[in-house]
Amino acid sequence: MRPSGLAMTMILIGLGAGGCSLSRPDAYAKADDNDLTGSITRPAKDAPPTETDLAFARNAASDVLSMGDKDASQHWENPETGARGSVTPIAQSYAAEDGRKCRDFLASYVNGATESWLQGAGCQSSRGRWEIHTLKPWRR
Repeated sequence: MRPSGLAMTMILIGLGAGGCSLSRPDAYAKADDNDLTGSITRPAKDAPPTETDLAFARNAASDVLSMGDKDASQHWENPETGARGSVTPIAQSYAAEDGRKCRDFLASYVNGATESWLQGAGCQSSRGRWEIHTLKPWRR
């Protein structure tokens, strides 16, 4: 029995589309970690936070403190370095010496195999925006 024109078309389409999934192990060049073109810089893994990492963490801290929620948390990520983490307020707000409303928080930092914590504090400005005034490695 000979396939109809429609069946033959479907077979040809299937073979044409399926050809992309066929491969030969020796048909592709293999790259290793030393093959860099220089057009994209590789972020240093297992490194301490960069200034841009800290800027992303500070921005997330300001956002989560602005929410004022008791159990809130805010994710952050630096697409340039791959570093990421989250910021969580850890205490109720308190009045600073100058009368501003302040709050402490913890921020996680993950980059490659590096995992650490940062502690910080922010105070609300007269315009209502939370300004982060400390962000440093957490000392247990």
